[in-house]
Amino acid sequence: MSSATASLFASFAIAAIGAVGLAYTLTHPGIVAGIMDRLHPAPMVADQTDTAPSPALDVPVVASHASNSVTLPAGQYGHFLTEAEINGREIGVMVDTGASLVALTYDDAARAGIFVKPSDFTHTAQTANGIARVAPVTISRIEIGDITVRNVKGVVSERGASERTLLGMSFLGRLSRVEMRGDKLELEE
Repeated sequence: MSSATASLFASFAIAAIGAVGLAYTLTHPGIVAGIMDRLHPAPMVADQTDTAPSPALDVPVVASHASNSVTLPAGQYGHFLTEAEINGREIGVMVDTGASLVALTYDDAARAGIFVKPSDFTHTAQTANGIARVAPVTISRIEIGDITVRNVKGVVSERGASERTLLGMSFLGRLSRVEMRGDKLELEE
């Protein structure tokens, strides 16, 4: 076997392991959150007046504390849900550091004024529900609280292929700080 073939095989193996890990994380969030809590226990905090009760999975929350900074409390199963303005439209999203790109549901994309044709679905992506066809897009503007990021790479999933828009690393990687502290996720522009 040539070194190029071995390298290609290793790359596919690593990608497959990552896809399996992401799928497991999305399908078993309570287990993963419990492991993360044991690895990074929440610090003792005397004043928790800004801590909201854990919201239901479908209730996005934003708690903003400072200019260009947002703190998101973990919701049910440890997910970080919030409302983002995508191209000026409020859309419920889940922050996902395991997603390379912002992944819009078909309906959320349309709500944000991003319309794709069947011929635009030129790529595939691994989702919790399996392989899905996606359409690459550039999102003009994404805002969470006082944070604004422009010209964000993303994808739109085929209709019905995903249940929630994911705020992935194409957005998060443009921030100066993304830090998890106990049951809070701190974002800073």
